[in-house]
Amino acid sequence: MRVPLSSSISIYLFGFIESPSPSTRSLAGGLYPRQIRSPGICSCLEQTEVSLKHDPYWCWQKNTNEPQWMDCCKEPDFCNKDIVFGYAQAQEEEKWPEQMSIITALCVMIVLLAVAGALIFYGRRKRNSGARQILPEDSVCGASYPILNGHTTIQDFIEMTTSGSGSAGLPLLVQRSIARQIQLVEVIGKGRFGEVWRGRWRGENVAVKIFSSREECSWFREAEIYQTIMLRHENILGFIAADNKDNGTWTQLWLVTDYHENGSLFDFLTARYVDPDTMLEMAYSIATGLAHLHMDIVGTRGKPAIAHRDLKSKNILVKSNLTCCIGDLGLAVRHIVATDTVDIPSTHRVGTKRYMAPEVLDETINLYQFDSFKRADVYALGLVLWEIARRCNVDGIYDEYQLPFYDVVQPDPTIEEMRRVVCEDQQRPSIPSRWVACSTLNAISKVMKECWYQHPAARLSALRIKKTLANLR
Repeated sequence: MRVPLSSSISIYLFGFIESPSPSTRSLAGGLYPRQIRSPGICSCLEQTEVSLKHDPYWCWQKNTNEPQWMDCCKEPDFCNKDIVFGYAQAQEEEKWPEQMSIITALCVMIVLLAVAGALIFYGRRKRNSGARQILPEDSVCGASYPILNGHTTIQDFIEMTTSGSGSAGLPLLVQRSIARQIQLVEVIGKGRFGEVWRGRWRGENVAVKIFSSREECSWFREAEIYQTIMLRHENILGFIAADNKDNGTWTQLWLVTDYHENGSLFDFLTARYVDPDTMLEMAYSIATGLAHLHMDIVGTRGKPAIAHRDLKSKNILVKSNLTCCIGDLGLAVRHIVATDTVDIPSTHRVGTKRYMAPEVLDETINLYQFDSFKRADVYALGLVLWEIARRCNVDGIYDEYQLPFYDVVQPDPTIEEMRRVVCEDQQRPSIPSRWVACSTLNAISKVMKECWYQHPAARLSALRIKKTLANLR
């Protein structure tokens, strides 16, 4: 009789069992197949008398690895001597769950490692971004911020964010989208922080201030101040975006602002003179911008008062209509009304020594009173007004451009030099006699004198200066 291996047949053997050798006793927690030789007589059981589930014997031909048909012979003498019985199939079935467990464990480990890597990468990107948290409304795909619309201009984006009740600047993802589409064209300035480039975004000119990685604190602080709620003003440099660019070798920190082709007030006055009306417009616009900075707007989404701390002609930009706007807010401080304290940035930079007020030079300034910083700004404003007035052309007469105190200190003065000149000698820039003959120049000279009083409390406020200049226009 011949039956296939898959049938429920088992064989009951009479004979001797050969014990396995010690080296073949275990495999994956079980036994190697025990070989059973039967030199005796075999007989076959009925199918109903066996259960392969409990006694899964299989029959293998000697010297081969393939299963064979089971032979049950009728002759009594050694008819089954070439047949070997063992547990091979049973052990193969037992190995399968173990293999599945190992594969499952490996898959779980791979998934966990991938999730951990993604979290680490996201955490590093978030730390390097230096920007505010990404909020749901920052989506660039929504109808509110159609960044993918090729016809949308930067001014359109700005109007979207300022049309409501105050704004903290463009959403983060919009800023990144703009910054990463900018093509740098040429260098237009350099400073302690890095470089300023003229860039192009969809045909529009923008200014890109690139900070070195060492100046990360200054970059972060300036971006933070520019995004103060309700800060945007026509006489404050228009902020567009902040982003960090990592090319794998070094990290560049970008600050994208409006571009003004006339450059800084310093560059403009060096190359050109102005008439009395232009001088007044420039002076008035600078005073207006400073008054807006110094003013606190009370409300749920109000604006805190801000002091510049580094006001000078190089940090003031000349617009196309020859009015001015104030830039470079990296050293600015904010007044926290709730606690009546000053939010001073943690940066190693200091203001420009030539424009420092007497109380800053001799370190008598009260760092815990916000008005002290506003009065120091007003002192610097008086020096800027003096620079503009020198270049005022009246009847074909004007002076060459010079920095304040050009005649008493070296081009790069030290703190000690400025302290000696300003604090000890109490010197101020000289007023040319020709200014007295011109009513406009004479009025401007009186304003600047009231800006640089030795005693801080005697100086005019930025708002008072703005109103005075408005009456002269």
